[in-house]
Amino acid sequence: MAGETSTNDQVTEPGSPSRRVAAAAVFLLLAFAAGGIGSVTQGTEVGVRYLALQRPVWAPPSWLFGVVWPVLYLLIGVAAWRVWRAAGSVRAAGTALGLWLAQLVVNAVWPGVFFGLEAFGPAIAVILLLDVLVVATIVVFARHDRLAAWLLTPYLVWILYATVLNISLQILN
Repeated sequence: MAGETSTNDQVTEPGSPSRRVAAAAVFLLLAFAAGGIGSVTQGTEVGVRYLALQRPVWAPPSWLFGVVWPVLYLLIGVAAWRVWRAAGSVRAAGTALGLWLAQLVVNAVWPGVFFGLEAFGPAIAVILLLDVLVVATIVVFARHDRLAAWLLTPYLVWILYATVLNISLQILN
């Protein structure tokens, strides 16, 4: 059947090559837009404010966030594109892409709550919701394309680390 994945994760290509390229661009744009929104809502001088916090010894240096997040957003966008390709349409991938969009929204909200408002407690609730949404997205993505699910794994690992860091910062500050 068109759009289904086989056991080796080959996908049936939906539409023309230009449609596939346009879809890839849209998924990447949406993923990076979440990062852009989060960046705007977190306020200015985030690195300075982060360094001013009491942090656990295992906290990452502030420069690392700028290295990790672009890679993660690239993987997030490519994963959604692969699911769309595997499903054959947005409608066929509706639940998977709906979860993907939901986690992007929560992803965009968290920096504003954590850094912008410096509301570490409420930020824990936001990031826990993000954790749940990303796990659900991975599970549903795996039904369409296993590689797409695996592409989200580094993202999940990073946000789980961020969850523990958020909790630690709430305790220490």
